[in-house]
Amino acid sequence: MEISEIIALSVFIAVYAAIISEKIHRTVAAMFGASIVLLLGIVPWEKVSHYLDLNTILLLAGMMVVVNVSRESGLFEYIAIKTAKLSKGDPMKVLLFFSIVTALVSAFLDNVTTVLLLTPMLLYITRQMKVNPVPYLLAEIFASNIGGTATLIGDPPNIMIGSAAKLSFNEFIKNMTPIAFVDLILMIGLVYVLYRKQLKKARETVSLAIMNLREEDAIRDKKLFRRSIIVISLVMLSFFLHDTLGVEPAVIALAGASLLLLWSGYSPEKALEKVEWATLFFFGGLFIIVGSLEETGFIAQVGEWIVRQIHNETEAILLISWLSALLSAVIDNIPFTATMIPLIKSMGSTLNTYPLWWALSLGACLGGNGTAIGASANIVVLGIAYREGIRITFKDFLKVGFIVMMLTVGVGSLILILRYG
Repeated sequence: MEISEIIALSVFIAVYAAIISEKIHRTVAAMFGASIVLLLGIVPWEKVSHYLDLNTILLLAGMMVVVNVSRESGLFEYIAIKTAKLSKGDPMKVLLFFSIVTALVSAFLDNVTTVLLLTPMLLYITRQMKVNPVPYLLAEIFASNIGGTATLIGDPPNIMIGSAAKLSFNEFIKNMTPIAFVDLILMIGLVYVLYRKQLKKARETVSLAIMNLREEDAIRDKKLFRRSIIVISLVMLSFFLHDTLGVEPAVIALAGASLLLLWSGYSPEKALEKVEWATLFFFGGLFIIVGSLEETGFIAQVGEWIVRQIHNETEAILLISWLSALLSAVIDNIPFTATMIPLIKSMGSTLNTYPLWWALSLGACLGGNGTAIGASANIVVLGIAYREGIRITFKDFLKVGFIVMMLTVGVGSLILILRYG
């Protein structure tokens, strides 16, 4: 192992240890680690823009502005009250309903966009119900990652796999949607079992309070309310058509943010004040640190080791899905997927690679549920929750998230083996 590789790996481990221990703010830890690998030239300055993944960061920034401005109209409270009334104030039905909606939306939209839109509604409902928001936030995170597994456009790794292996939208529906459906049911059942005492206790006290709420009273600015709905609808439609239009999601989010600011006359200073800058800088630092592992060849070596352990399709499905899940729980799944694609292609001379693409999709997408930093959606939801005074520590998340990851990846890989092993 070369010295640059040792330093990159040491920085990576030290930053993650600092994040887990929570003695240093995660953003500070990530920025400090990124500064070290940049100062030592492990990541060359001219490659910073390559590793920063500006599409993710600008998509986040644009959608944060859209959400912040729309929130002033009372839009999210309005939808939240309607949702809570549909569930008749039953906390378990709210959890079930929001998990299904989150998974469905995530199957067609970016996970981060999904949670940015749904988290304010969820927090409003839980405040009104006076229940612990933690099980609801966790279920939302897990459902967004599971839903993203279901389709070609649900999660960036799937887009990369579909493009590299020439897999169609319908093939993803046929292979991954049934797995995502089973995993979603299991996840909801698990969250219920873990938090059933709180949910049952809450059910007895909140129903009447919810049914007495009037959604019309939540609207604070009718003009902004209507314009927010129009702009969000346009942004959503554009996300669905972005491949056809040939426009990156980040560009759509920035266009939506600027249109809403221009049309509403809302102060840009106020909108930008509420952007989660700490989350954006955390992402930036983490991207550069993971980039140092890619730059030194560490990620490629891990991928090559995986390939050397495989002798048949069943072994390949198990190894690729589980290692992808475990590694995606701690490093960004985009560079990992990019590394695995050529390695799986190289196995085509001795193995049928068709089921291996689904194993990679399964591990790369569902591994994100394993830790608090396993997926972008996790970081965004926990960042919003922290700002609202709700603290979910790395350890708190790990206790539930790791079980969800093990359960969903285990069932998913079993289904793949039964079909293709």
